[in-house]
Amino acid sequence: MTGTVAPPIYQLKITLAGVRPPVWRRLRVPSSINLKNLHQILQVALGWTDSHLHAFEVAGQTYGTPHSEYPNATRNEARVRLNEVLLKEKDSMLYEYDFGDGWEHKVVLEKIIPSTPDLSAPSCIAGARACPPEDCGGVGGYEEFLEAIRDPFHPEHEAMLEWIGGDFDPKYFDLDEVNDELAVRVRGL
Repeated sequence: MTGTVAPPIYQLKITLAGVRPPVWRRLRVPSSINLKNLHQILQVALGWTDSHLHAFEVAGQTYGTPHSEYPNATRNEARVRLNEVLLKEKDSMLYEYDFGDGWEHKVVLEKIIPSTPDLSAPSCIAGARACPPEDCGGVGGYEEFLEAIRDPFHPEHEAMLEWIGGDFDPKYFDLDEVNDELAVRVRGL
């Protein structure tokens, strides 16, 4: 008797464009998940709050949540599987989050791994640095924010610390925390 073969696991590297030093995550996800579920995984892994619109772009095609005003511009991400848009190692796509701030992420398929019982997916296996705060104004606004919180004499220092809730460490990344959150929020994808 033959059983169902589990889909391969994709190892992805996600890098936030324009931020130096880089903010990045390395994830393992089932290759058969749809892009809507991948969006949820990326939100958790990167530390975004899913408060804004998003889209994926691959080979000139946009995938996201279709809008009634633009019925043909965006393909429904819930109907497209990751292994339909990233076919082989080194393939990549763009993931944009918060069109106002314009956070662009490069998503690269690093490895295709045969599925085994000991591979836990989705999971984060590596990463670096904290994700910028929501609504900070994109790359330029993030740089201004960091400058203000680092310099106690900066005219916006106190206002920025109050806005962020008192503390922000751009170097902070906790792999266990990300995986704990993935286990709770994206269980069963």
